[in-house]
Amino acid sequence: MEPQLVKSAERTVRILEALAASHETLTLSELQQRTGFPRSSLHALMRTLVELNWVEADPARGAFGIGPHALLTGTAYLDKDPALPFAQQTLEDLRAETGQTAHFARRDEAHVIYLATRESRDARHVTPRVGRRLPAHVTALGQALIAQLTDDEVAALLPDPLLALTDHTITDLTKLTGELDQVRTRGWAYEREQGTPGVACVAVAVDYRIPATDAISCSMPARLAPAEVEKITDAVITHTRKLAATLRREGIR
Repeated sequence: MEPQLVKSAERTVRILEALAASHETLTLSELQQRTGFPRSSLHALMRTLVELNWVEADPARGAFGIGPHALLTGTAYLDKDPALPFAQQTLEDLRAETGQTAHFARRDEAHVIYLATRESRDARHVTPRVGRRLPAHVTALGQALIAQLTDDEVAALLPDPLLALTDHTITDLTKLTGELDQVRTRGWAYEREQGTPGVACVAVAVDYRIPATDAISCSMPARLAPAEVEKITDAVITHTRKLAATLRREGIR
């Protein structure tokens, strides 16, 4: 039985999610298009959210964006996560060994949320990743985590059609299911330019929960030779297994 949602609370959350997902501020009309909420109730909710600092208004454009209190809430989530300090150390160790960018992410239904990142020291352009939410099927992190589910669970979880971020994104469910079978067999996921052009990524699920909710990955230039990719894969496997053992030993679930 589906839980009954309080309409005003649901609308507030959907508004914040729409603003968070947009790279730019949104006008009231754009918000209405994205949420489908009546303009009258949307206007009242936005006025309240601005007053409480959850949303910032841009008077020049008549538009709105996420406010500082949303950041405080997200930071509180990270501060209270007992696994995160151990994962951050793992990312440091992984970057030191491979020289590549390392990520720690958690599955959120059909998406993954980045909780920590250590950028390659050679990175020319640092893209903020913490708090970023991406479709699970386009990332190695997400593929490593949805491979923990059965094919039927994956089909029920993912949207139809599957969103394409690049020309290499897998948008066919049958093809994705075949890829997830390979992930289960070899114990790690690998994607090449499925989420970002010019970038490849290898990921391993952190097995301290069943099914695993978290994963570690390394991003690398897609042009790297297979021998280099293999070395990085071995490093990700080793460090992720060590992290999982540490979390189990510490009693973190």
